[in-house]
Amino acid sequence: MASNPPSQCCTVGVKHGGEPLGKLVKVARKWDAYLATPHPGSAHEGAGILFCPDAMGIWQNSKLMADQFAASGYLCLVIDLYNGDPLALNKPAGFDFAAWMHEGSDGNNPHTTEAIDPIVVAAVEAMRREYGITKLGAVGYCFGAKYAVRHYKSGIQVGFIAHPTFVSEEELGEISGPLSIAAAETDEVFPAPLRHKSEEILQGTGHPYQVNLYSGVAHGYAVRGSPEIKVERFAKENAFAQAVTWFNEWLL
Repeated sequence: MASNPPSQCCTVGVKHGGEPLGKLVKVARKWDAYLATPHPGSAHEGAGILFCPDAMGIWQNSKLMADQFAASGYLCLVIDLYNGDPLALNKPAGFDFAAWMHEGSDGNNPHTTEAIDPIVVAAVEAMRREYGITKLGAVGYCFGAKYAVRHYKSGIQVGFIAHPTFVSEEELGEISGPLSIAAAETDEVFPAPLRHKSEEILQGTGHPYQVNLYSGVAHGYAVRGSPEIKVERFAKENAFAQAVTWFNEWLL
């Protein structure tokens, strides 16, 4: 694996304050999504970002981040990878992630690649057909990073992921465009040995890549870091700036 399966750290963090500005929409008349659109005068024409969220799905923090991407000129669509069954913030220790992934909360809503892949493909198609996106980037956080990486094959051209979970070496080695990674100093899911292995794999792809390591923070900081803790606020804000700078360079 280029990154390990999820664990309790994949839900730990802080809910952020603010009023989301986007709207809820449907993808393929079936799956929920959150759409944030830039002001016409600031929009990068034809450029959009598919947001593959952490296990909390379409929630306060992912909405606010999508709004930030829109404020940076990118139409942004947060897709519900979890088919209406996201996790709550700060799950207790001992939560059975494997059961949730394979069966869902009710035992009948799995969150495996077989279940999630069609959702991502539908979102990519919607970005192109419904929203006129010709330059398609993707961001993936925690669990969602797997699908931002996995779906270059479906039309993603440029990617950014933060503290990735469950990405396979094969998926990483098959990217077909630039990829930027924001990593945490303390991360049992994406520890230093797997980070270094990922660098080796990325070198072999021949595509532009970037791996930034943020000190003093743990897995989840780029979405759920506390704005009250200086080092977490700095890392979160700079990981977001890293993503925007990457798209400005390689997507536009």
